[in-house]
Amino acid sequence: MTRDMNVAIIGTKFMGKAHSHAWKSAPNFFDVPIRPVLKVACGTDESSLKAFAERWGWQEISTNWQDVIAREDIDIVDISVPQYLHHDIAVAAAKAGKHIFCEKPMAMNLTQAQAMLKAAQDAGVVHYINHNYRRVPAVMLAKQLIDEGKIGRIFHWRGCYLQSWITDPNFPLTWHLRKETAGSGPHGDLNSHSIDLARFLVGDIKSVVGMTTNFIKERSLPGAGAATFSAGSGGATEKGEVTVEDAAFMVVEFENGALGSFEATRFAPGRKNYNYFEIYGSKGSLIFDLERMNELQYFSEADPNYAQGFRTILATESVHSYVANWWPPGHIIGYEHEFTHAVVDFLKAVDSGGVIRPNFEDGVAETRVLEAGLKAAASGQRVMVAEL
Repeated sequence: MTRDMNVAIIGTKFMGKAHSHAWKSAPNFFDVPIRPVLKVACGTDESSLKAFAERWGWQEISTNWQDVIAREDIDIVDISVPQYLHHDIAVAAAKAGKHIFCEKPMAMNLTQAQAMLKAAQDAGVVHYINHNYRRVPAVMLAKQLIDEGKIGRIFHWRGCYLQSWITDPNFPLTWHLRKETAGSGPHGDLNSHSIDLARFLVGDIKSVVGMTTNFIKERSLPGAGAATFSAGSGGATEKGEVTVEDAAFMVVEFENGALGSFEATRFAPGRKNYNYFEIYGSKGSLIFDLERMNELQYFSEADPNYAQGFRTILATESVHSYVANWWPPGHIIGYEHEFTHAVVDFLKAVDSGGVIRPNFEDGVAETRVLEAGLKAAASGQRVMVAEL
């Protein structure tokens, strides 16, 4: 029998919208053991908060996340705010006995991530870090082919996550570009996704060599366009220092001996959200491109020589993960569906008292790799992940 559980969402911007859509759509398309009740939306600006709640169907609003977490009628806390707030909210939610659905990257550093994991484990709550790309049907197909031995022994991982939204030097110094609020730049924001996919598909990472750079070292402060000051004969816009990297590269060795490369940047014109990987093994190869997210390219050494080549599989058949609950074959799904799949699996874990992956344990492992990458970039030396 389906039962109700009340959800509180903290954060109402980009991820707040994506998560709200997922909480609403999950019980409409999937048979879930728990019906999520959109109880409270929490943000900072009351007027925009009201509009958000009305649009997405949240019953109440609050501007105090501490009060929301303390409420006895809240069962699940959805953390959709920037990462500098994740630790405090997650630890408080765990201590209050709430199940936690948390956006990535998990935390600002390894110390915070470990504290979040410990709090969740001590409380015995279900905890999830939202790397939504694991739940793309084509990625799940890649996992299936690897687990079935179709690729054989994996030799190489090539991953990149490329965007272009700060190539304009006039783009302001938002929170994403400040270490105190973002922790790092595309390394944490984008490479965290790639690391999670690599760990999911290939395995744990043993060592890291890294490199980072900044292309634009100063940017105008938000809202500073009108706040100018006299400087000689002209005016100058107030600026601040960019304190995170603009691009990050890593070369890694996996525990199983495979080698991998990771590339993350926000300075790739023409690439809006290019999350891409290639996997090469002794029996075959796989290629995935998020911008063509319903497709997986597969090469098999078992094919006869005259018919060898990469085949494109459209992962929209009912046998593919999650697809049977959506549309007929060939009717593609999109970005928002991955979040719904995560909510469905999260609700099943809460109901059964089981585990959903990736969870805070995976988040700690991923954060350790991220920190190893930054340490390697700063030192110019190879860093062993287990030593962090």
